[in-house]
Amino acid sequence: MSRATGPVRPVPRTYWVAGTAVLLALLFAAAATVAAANGGGSAGPGVPAAGPRTPGLKSPDAGFARDMAVHHQQAVEMSFIVRDRTQDEPVRTLAYDIANTQANQRGMLLGWLDLWGLPKVVAGEAPMSWMGASGGHGGHAGHGADAGAGAARPGALMPGMATREELDQLGAASGRDAEVLFLQLMTDHHKGGVAMAEGCAQQCETPVERELAQGMVDAQRSELTLMADMLRQRGAAPRG
Repeated sequence: MSRATGPVRPVPRTYWVAGTAVLLALLFAAAATVAAANGGGSAGPGVPAAGPRTPGLKSPDAGFARDMAVHHQQAVEMSFIVRDRTQDEPVRTLAYDIANTQANQRGMLLGWLDLWGLPKVVAGEAPMSWMGASGGHGGHAGHGADAGAGAARPGALMPGMATREELDQLGAASGRDAEVLFLQLMTDHHKGGVAMAEGCAQQCETPVERELAQGMVDAQRSELTLMADMLRQRGAAPRG
């Protein structure tokens, strides 16, 4: 993908730290896909791997895969929007990393649903209903960096997701305004994503999916710290 021409501001060390976390998550995602396809790993030298039980239609494993695929798709969309609305290299680099990583992970989640013979959409299924008592559609209170990731706002499908109006606002903004709005929207988005991934890390039964979910938690928390720093540099702060 092309880069903007002209003077480029030095990228602080924190950007490289977050970029490393994203790269590690991406590499893990590829390894996890192979492991899932092979039945989750080997029991030992010369011992055939015992494939994990295939998740059911309403299991946390399947629910997380369906919901996070939708959640990731919006992050990819927002990332490509902002790359066309600013020439700021750190923001464009972050957006590219998020789009690349989450598109890859989304493909894995949808691929697992195919491997399990399960649909990618279930009619009448409420978003995040698989989280049950741990959260459901907005019941997860969160903590620390994840606080505020609870209820979905009116017009948003899941906690942290932007509304159609906010996406239109991002597409109409430019320069610093676009950078700040993107960082604020993506901060909310990551908080919702972390809460959901924590739910899978606790409830999903497929080992590689639990590990992928925990990798999402770690990488997105790192990016939350990075985005808070980027907002401060622009004289702004996360919303709410």
